[in-house]
Amino acid sequence: MADVTQLIHDYLRHNKKFPHVFCAGCGHGIVLGSLIRSVHALGLPKDDVVLVAGIGCSGRMAVYVDFNTVHTTHGRALTFATGIKMANPKLKVICVMGDGDALSIGGNHLIHAARRNIGVTALILNNHIYGMTGGQCSSATPQGDISMTTPFGSLEKSFDIMDMCKAAGASYVARGTSFHAIQMDRLISSAIMHPGFSVVEVFSPCPTQYGRKNKFRNAVDMYKWLKSNTVKVETLKDPDQKPADGRIPIGVFRDVEEPGLEERYFELQRKLMGQNR
Repeated sequence: MADVTQLIHDYLRHNKKFPHVFCAGCGHGIVLGSLIRSVHALGLPKDDVVLVAGIGCSGRMAVYVDFNTVHTTHGRALTFATGIKMANPKLKVICVMGDGDALSIGGNHLIHAARRNIGVTALILNNHIYGMTGGQCSSATPQGDISMTTPFGSLEKSFDIMDMCKAAGASYVARGTSFHAIQMDRLISSAIMHPGFSVVEVFSPCPTQYGRKNKFRNAVDMYKWLKSNTVKVETLKDPDQKPADGRIPIGVFRDVEEPGLEERYFELQRKLMGQNR
């Protein structure tokens, strides 16, 4: 059996109907493949992995994989993930969210998960739009871009997820794209094994709701754009400065080891129990 076929057989639920719901050209399937390859390469037992997902196209990933999964309410995926991690810190808890789910409806939860440095991995699939609900503008829609709710161009600046998560206290912060699949495998693997709160933003093209409204002729054009308009952050002289040519840095922006909230909590618990003996 070919390696890819073996991975499909081992990690996808056989009783789910395929093909999946992702549109042709959507980058989410590439992220799903990268997540499966990362878990497989790390040798993690499936029962030790929990995939928590919010609502939206990215949320469907939890339906297909044969891990412990929770398909939660919109914008609240990180709250469920936090509870699971605190209840059983041995689990690898991975939280999949779209940009609308993570930044708009769930933005406050993202900030505080980073501040707490809870040992959860957040995968933010940024397609710059609310894709499943019709293509509304999100907090990640670039200023000036067209959406169903901004037909003359968005007047608002978009969030820089890397800057926001670093400022809030996340100890591992990285960005990749669906075009750079090999790099994405490395980023997701490192994030899963990171002890504190880890964030991986992935630019994941949405040809259906975003691309066709913003002068991309097809999905291929969107992937070519990602190839031509990104630069590895380690090649920049000053990683904290945006490149003057407008290219988007990708790679690891922060990687520091700090104890997660669950480690600090159980350390306090052991200390208090010792005092009472």
